[in-house]
Amino acid sequence: MLIGEYEHSLDPKGRIIVPQKMRDALGDQFVITKGLDDCLFVYPMNEWVKFEERINGMPLTQAKGLQRFFFSRACEALPDKQGRVLIPQELRDYAGLTKDVVIIGASVRAEIWDKARWERENQEMSSQEAQLLLEKLGF
Repeated sequence: MLIGEYEHSLDPKGRIIVPQKMRDALGDQFVITKGLDDCLFVYPMNEWVKFEERINGMPLTQAKGLQRFFFSRACEALPDKQGRVLIPQELRDYAGLTKDVVIIGASVRAEIWDKARWERENQEMSSQEAQLLLEKLGF
């Protein structure tokens, strides 16, 4: 399970350090792709396969947009000895990543956010809204 919130910076080459706890959960190789809300999704390979299978199990008329969105810019990431991974320029541009980033755990995936964007997004979900959503789930 991927949990926690970590602040890091992109280096001049477009690399970030993935925290050790995240690397342990993500494995030796993982997938980075466009995510929702202008962030990047980071999937361990086993979860990526499940995600891919669910999308590919849909009728093509429904799946093609999702396939194009998630698969066209996806890349496999292999951390170096310092735990750094390169975020391709297209993905950095999509998520608005320039310098300060936040890596968060989101259960079966991690997310990479521009720090300022994450702070805005994080403020939008109030505890009252979370309570309403939990009530809908029967909590």
